[in-house]
Amino acid sequence: MCEVTIYHNPRCTKSRQTLALLRDQGIQPNVVEYLKTPPNEQTLGKLVKLLGIEPHELIRKKEYRALDLPQTDDPDEIIARMATHPQIIERPIVITGKKACLGRPPENVLEIL
Repeated sequence: MCEVTIYHNPRCTKSRQTLALLRDQGIQPNVVEYLKTPPNEQTLGKLVKLLGIEPHELIRKKEYRALDLPQTDDPDEIIARMATHPQIIERPIVITGKKACLGRPPENVLEIL
C-alpha cells in the first residue's frame, strides 16, 4: 500500500474520527497538523486538483466569514487566502497515492484506501 497522509486538526471531531478510522484499518498515516504547518499555495493547488474540486469548495464558510475578507471568485486568490489563513481549510483531507478525499464523513476515506 502507498503512503497515506492526513491533513489533520486535533481539535476537530471529524478529523479525530478520520484519523482513528485510518488507524483501525491498520494504517499509520503521515499526520500533517496543517494549523501548525500550513500548506503553501502550490501544495493547496495540488490538493484541490487531487480532490477534483474547485478551490472555493475547500473553504470552511463560517471561518472564512469570520475573517471578514472581501468576496472573490478568483481561484488563485482563494488558494492564497487558504495558505495565509489555514483555519479556513476544510478538514480532514486524506491523500493516498494519486487519490484524495475529504473525511466528511470519515467513512469517505474508505473509498480511496
